[in-house]
Formats: sequence, C-alpha cells, structure tokens
Amino acid sequence: MNIKETKKNIIQAGQIAVEELIKVAKEAIVDSGDDITADRLKNAAATKKLAIFDAFEILNRIQEEEAMLEGKKAPKEKEKVFKGFAEGRSK
Repeated sequence: MNIKETKKNIIQAGQIAVEELIKVAKEAIVDSGDDITADRLKNAAATKKLAIFDAFEILNRIQEEEAMLEGKKAPKEKEKVFKGFAEGRSK
C-alpha cells in the first residue's frame, strides 16, 4: 500500500470519526431527571464541548491533507500574535 492510499484511508476514517462526534454533540446533555447535580451537568457540557472542538480539529486536518494530496496549498490560518490588552484595543 502506498502513502497516498494510506492517507486516503486515514481521511475516510477521520470523516467517520467526525460523524460519530456529531452524534455525541447532538445527544441530550443529561437525562432529564429532577436530581441533576451541577458537577454532573458541568462534566456533560465539557464532554460535548470537547467533542465539537475535536470534530473541527479533525475537519481542518482533513482539509489540509486533501489539499496536499491534490497538490494545492492548504488554506492558511491567521497567525496568532500575542498582544497585550492595550495593544489589542488600540486603533
């Protein structure tokens, strides 16, 4: 198996993983019981957030890899530069 085929297989697996993460994100946060602790609710919400962020991260990487396979340049993200409060707010 060559590298291109392996990358295509990884991309397909990544797309399946994203679909599964979407299913997790669509589920109700917790069962609708009257006795829901704040800690349980917080953990469930954090799990949803992680699933959503992981899905976006996987999608971004899939785009980059597909672009490289096609011989195109991957879309560049804006470079994050640290600015202090005053520098970020100045015009």
